[in-house]
Amino acid sequence: MTRGLPPGRQRVRTARSRSAQSTRWLERQLNDPYVKKARAEGYRSRAAYKLIELDERFKLLRGVKRVVDLGIAPGGWTQVVRKVVPGAAIVGIDLLPVDPIDGVTILQMDFLSDAAPERLREEMGGEADLVLSDMAANTVGHPQTDHLRTMALVEAAVMFACEILRPGGDFVAKVLAGGADNDLVVQLKRNFQTVKHAKPPASRKDSSEWYVIATGFKGRREPVTVADAPVDAD
Repeated sequence: MTRGLPPGRQRVRTARSRSAQSTRWLERQLNDPYVKKARAEGYRSRAAYKLIELDERFKLLRGVKRVVDLGIAPGGWTQVVRKVVPGAAIVGIDLLPVDPIDGVTILQMDFLSDAAPERLREEMGGEADLVLSDMAANTVGHPQTDHLRTMALVEAAVMFACEILRPGGDFVAKVLAGGADNDLVVQLKRNFQTVKHAKPPASRKDSSEWYVIATGFKGRREPVTVADAPVDAD
């Protein structure tokens, strides 16, 4: 046992080709109980337990028949959905290549493309009951910039969810710094019956990530046309 470490904890020696930051990350991974549990239970990432814990609290997967996983890579969340509701139609989408998951349709494309909503509806055979997003923008090391980039991604995911969800459907997304911004909360409340925030136990305490859970989609709103627009009186 290494002197000064708790029993069973591993320390990684800093290699010449590895930075101190990389070494700390590797040491944290080696000693993370969720990482060990994920390996033992066959999940591709520890993030699987975040969805498991959110589902235990909010019953997100109860009765769902069609699920979309935005930013599916590496596939941990979809593995959970597949295990809990094996009969559901599940479609994952990501810019990155993702190893196949039995019974899951994986599309390597941008969910922001104009063709994405209709393509996913075709693959699922209808509108989604649940849209999941564990995406976060690539960080640049500047907290304010990283926050803005990730929240812009969440806003895009909300707009996408409103295109593909059935009335009554639910939306779950990763947000940062204690929750969604005020403008995003307003947008969510305009489109969903309830909006809540949660930080599942599997989310590291030193992480700024939270999750927004929006349930009871109110249905797509018809766009306002010129004919429908109010006319100012002279």
